Amino acid sequence: MPNWGGGAKCAACEKTVYHAEEIQCNGRSFHKPCFICMTCRKGLDSTTVAAHESEIYCKSCYGKKYGPKGYGYGQGAGALSSDPVDNEQLQSQESKPPRSSTNSNPGKFAQKFGSSDRCSRCSKAVYAAEKVMGAGKPWHKTCFRCLLCGKSLESTTVTDKDGELYCKVCYAKNFGPKGRGLGNMGVVEDGE
Repeated sequence: MPNWGGGAKCAACEKTVYHAEEIQCNGRSFHKPCFICMTCRKGLDSTTVAAHESEIYCKSCYGKKYGPKGYGYGQGAGALSSDPVDNEQLQSQESKPPRSSTNSNPGKFAQKFGSSDRCSRCSKAVYAAEKVMGAGKPWHKTCFRCLLCGKSLESTTVTDKDGELYCKVCYAKNFGPKGRGLGNMGVVEDGE
């Protein structure tokens, strides 16, 4: 059958996609309203789409379905933990009621968005998309800073002591060895 004035077929609804309404992804055409995540149905654009074979997803759903699995997922490769997961501890945490907050129904909110973790710095809920692990505790990306100088930290620049985060410079100045030739350029504790 000839294709008289039309365009390609939409990969989602299989109807004709005309040039003015076409979005292309992986060599396939979509209507703008059909260009949605296959899991959560959220509208996509070129910056939020993640394709897997013939399926399209938002980056969050793609990560859940095809990304790395295990404890620590969501923080990036530098923060993934290789520590064994204690399944009994996880099950007991899941069965506990969520902590109270100013939400009228925090249990349903936390269930829907998947978090009962609290940031170690600000004590607010930490969700997977904004969660960074440090010193064995969850933190918001924006709270993942040196306690003393406020410098933003990464997995390669963080040092912890007593459950708090420090940049390597502040840690060395405050907790490192003291004395001549030990990193503090001739600083002597008891005065020569």
